[in-house]
Amino acid sequence: MSELPADARLGAIRLRAADVGLLRDFYERAIGLRALPSDDGISAVGAVDGPLVELVGAPDAPVRPAGTTGLFHLALLVPTRADLARALRRIFATGWHLSGASDHLVSEALYLSDPEGNGIELYRDRPREEWPHQDDEIAMATLPLDLEGLLAEPAADEDAPSMPDGTVLGHVHLQVADLDEASAFWVGAVGFDVTASLYPGALFVSAGGYHHHVGLNTWAGVGVPPPPAGARGLDRFQVVVPDEASVSAVRERLEASALDDGAGFTAADPSGNGVLICAA
Repeated sequence: MSELPADARLGAIRLRAADVGLLRDFYERAIGLRALPSDDGISAVGAVDGPLVELVGAPDAPVRPAGTTGLFHLALLVPTRADLARALRRIFATGWHLSGASDHLVSEALYLSDPEGNGIELYRDRPREEWPHQDDEIAMATLPLDLEGLLAEPAADEDAPSMPDGTVLGHVHLQVADLDEASAFWVGAVGFDVTASLYPGALFVSAGGYHHHVGLNTWAGVGVPPPPAGARGLDRFQVVVPDEASVSAVRERLEASALDDGAGFTAADPSGNGVLICAA
């Protein structure tokens, strides 16, 4: 039983960017996010409900080396299958290319990377009552996605220059050095539940029975190091809980690893992946 409230969710993800303008243009044109008012040197793009991706300028930030921990992908969840089809058309219209497209049983997903190599998943969920289970866990797989069938979805050809209302950061997938250490942090301290542990080299955790809010994998290798301090890529992402009491409960479980932040507190998992725990 999760120690996080069932309505815990993700907020925005913050990336360190060598060229903020380049990334902001990509997220607006190819992904369909909207430019939002920015504060404290942070450039934000998102949907009608608020920021989803925050970009922090770091012109001298080193490139994150291959074979290190960090962001595997950020995942933007759209409300309907037609919305996912429109996202695919938008990507093609801007001349960008997919790196993959998969049917995960619980969802259908498109994969690509931004100009600085940050992985992106765009996906839609199947109804929760259709999610398969195996051994009391949610079953997921990686099967080919029928792109032609997706594009033939009714209303998929309607013009949609921007992501629809209701688009959210559905999950974040991280590369870690050790799954047991990652589980001790994300399950034992932060308070997520394990939802799927049968996928080779990976662990998926969530609150409220969702298929996953955080994915964890060792596909770059067990024991890989973190990237250099201040490297391009993941700075932190938000786990949003309903109230300050919930923030305090997570902070107590994390003990000395938590650092005060104006919006809550930040911490890093054993692989150096940053998280901000904050109240809605």
